[in-house]
Amino acid sequence: MIESDTFFVEAEEMWFRLDSLLSKRYNLSRTSCQKLIEKGLVLVSGELPKKRDKLKEGDEVEIKFPLPEFPDLTPEAIPLSILFEDPHLIVINKPAGLVVHPGAGNWRGTLVNALLYHCLTLPKDNLRPGIVHRLDKDTSGVMVAAKTEQAHIKLVESFAKREVQKEYLAIVKGNPGSRQINAPIARDPRHRQRMAIVEEGKEAETRIETLQTEKGYSLVRAHPRTGRTHQIRVHLKHVGTPIVGDAIYGKEPAPRQLLHAHRLSFPHPITRLQITFEAPLPEDLVKFFVGPKTLDL
Repeated sequence: MIESDTFFVEAEEMWFRLDSLLSKRYNLSRTSCQKLIEKGLVLVSGELPKKRDKLKEGDEVEIKFPLPEFPDLTPEAIPLSILFEDPHLIVINKPAGLVVHPGAGNWRGTLVNALLYHCLTLPKDNLRPGIVHRLDKDTSGVMVAAKTEQAHIKLVESFAKREVQKEYLAIVKGNPGSRQINAPIARDPRHRQRMAIVEEGKEAETRIETLQTEKGYSLVRAHPRTGRTHQIRVHLKHVGTPIVGDAIYGKEPAPRQLLHAHRLSFPHPITRLQITFEAPLPEDLVKFFVGPKTLDL
């Protein structure tokens, strides 16, 4: 079993030794990174490198991590902000910075590790027990997870049938107004770590509503009808108003991308009653936009 990842060398990473950069990016020892290079599991712009090779801006680095069939998932007592819980599911307010499931460079300290500690009924025979959808590491807000196999199956079906309504809030550079964005999304053919608007990509639809504008920035509400990877981030970049702090699709600096999953509504997997949950806006997002003033949601 192999897990791979690809990234492009940024300007500030130029002239790093390859093993040092891999160690920094994936929180691994330099010795471990050197072994991956020696085994031919790292490519730089399609070529086999040496561990002491220096890198240039724009170099494409592909790294492969050999994994056991079922990695040992360790329950961890990571605090969770729980919005709702019953025997079938748990709804949390995910903080920015929390990775959802284990993967390259993040085998511990994830939401999955926290769920395994909190929910004793979760199986340990796959990398993503209980996970039915995900948020990016730096996106905060409402997430639901299944606590039983039956709930997992039903929640996955609800997402597939588009029975789940999602609402996000974001701070963007500029003012996108209120509009419907219909633009297909696929892997960026030039930068495989990114997504892009691609004519032959998958259907993607997002409704955008501008709520407030302050000093060249806007607070927007986004309703994605489809669930493509990075959909809201890509669509807002496409219309010229990227999310503040988005290191991949924008240039406006902030400690993290200012995107928040504000509301989630879906039929309960067992009772089928419609249930809705909200996560309040995090303090960093509010302060960036209006300081001590009040947001009008």
